[in-house]
Amino acid sequence: MMRGRRRLAAATLVAVGAVTFATAGVTGTAQAGTAAAAGAVTTGTVLPAYSALPARGAVPARATAYPPFSAPGKTLKLGAKGSAVKALQARLKELGYMPGSADGSYGGTTLMAVWAFQKVQGIQPTSTVAARTWKALENPRAPKVLVPGGKATRVEVNLTKQVMVLYRGGTPVLISHISSGSGIPYTEYATWNGKRQRFSGSARTPTGDYKTTWRVKGWHRSYLGQLYNPIFFNGGIALHGALSVPLYPASHGCVRLPMNVAEILPGMLGKGVPVHVRGAFRR
Repeated sequence: MMRGRRRLAAATLVAVGAVTFATAGVTGTAQAGTAAAAGAVTTGTVLPAYSALPARGAVPARATAYPPFSAPGKTLKLGAKGSAVKALQARLKELGYMPGSADGSYGGTTLMAVWAFQKVQGIQPTSTVAARTWKALENPRAPKVLVPGGKATRVEVNLTKQVMVLYRGGTPVLISHISSGSGIPYTEYATWNGKRQRFSGSARTPTGDYKTTWRVKGWHRSYLGQLYNPIFFNGGIALHGALSVPLYPASHGCVRLPMNVAEILPGMLGKGVPVHVRGAFRR
């Protein structure tokens, strides 16, 4: 698996959205999922629906119910190591963010969990963990609920903050940084089904109410790139892992997730679960 990931590290990973294609003089509109189902090459197998799992480590709905935490107060920058980083990682995990293993090393995985936390707290995301972030870790706020009265188990995608929240039992159990559709029109050329074809679209993640549908385990090759553990919810638009999840919307329409989040999400998110997409990113 690791060797496979290294081979794919240099690949351009792009998310899949609704596209318009033109080939052999024929122009039309198709969803990526439809085309993928017709001829996509996958490196894994389609998974069955997952049974409901207990909400382990559920985040309380009110900040007063969070476990107490005393911040080390040491300013941390990317690349830092030591006990203060371990404390940061443990607290983020406790709050439902996914910083990776608590190994005391402040790397890219922990950084994306820091970004997610800062965005939920209304802090401008940065790699530096200083006084304001430590204070918020001591007195955190829960993510803003986008769908009051929504089902107890659901996914909410906040395009404004670029954050995804998985609710189980009505409480957020996983909160992640994301990168959604850039909204910038694109034209891509790729060899698909043995022919070089042109794909174009608006690279938009549509807002609305959807449900999780089909999924693939491992790497899935679509005509716009590679997706890791994709869980589709709107035609060809999916929640999926990517090696590049920047602080701004950059996909073709899908919701990119950090790789460690995409690794565990399929075991927490079943088929037919509501996915609510709201908001708009302001550049």
